[in-house]
Amino acid sequence: MNHSSVVSKPNVETAVFGGGCFWCTEAVFKALRGVSAVQSGYCGGTVDHPTYEQVCSKQTGHIEVVKIDFDPLLVSYGELLEVFFATHDPTTPGRQGNDVGPQYQSAIFFQTPDQQAIATKFVTELASSQAYANPISTEMRPAARFWPAEQYHSDYFSLHPEQGYCQMVIAPKVSKFRKQFSDKLSVD
Repeated sequence: MNHSSVVSKPNVETAVFGGGCFWCTEAVFKALRGVSAVQSGYCGGTVDHPTYEQVCSKQTGHIEVVKIDFDPLLVSYGELLEVFFATHDPTTPGRQGNDVGPQYQSAIFFQTPDQQAIATKFVTELASSQAYANPISTEMRPAARFWPAEQYHSDYFSLHPEQGYCQMVIAPKVSKFRKQFSDKLSVD
């Protein structure tokens, strides 16, 4: 008789969000309790294996996104949406601040019918709350092929805190997030 214990793996789901520059979005979600991995990449375009330069050319149709692996027992998809909408401007089509172009479109690539239903309800309630002066322009899209960004984009904010964009754009966003969601931060 074998008495070895069986170790079960945690329940992991995936969310994919486009909230402007993926350096910003990645930095926010990496700090969230229940998130086990965040990867920058591209979704929704017409070119296989797109490069950053191709996506920035505005000709591929890709959106800069982050793929988030999370444990729904520790952080719900609804909580991820709450953080997503609180940390970018969902009312500016094809831009986030000074980052302008279709690759910066606010988008939710729902991975399951449940995610679609939760996101649709969340956006409808957010829009009816009139939390924003302008209409929400976040695109709701079905799951699409995720193409990982080049390695130098991974963990960009942590590796390059002295870089101007990191200091002027990402650091204030992360600071605001940490203050607003202090109860949801990971202990790492």
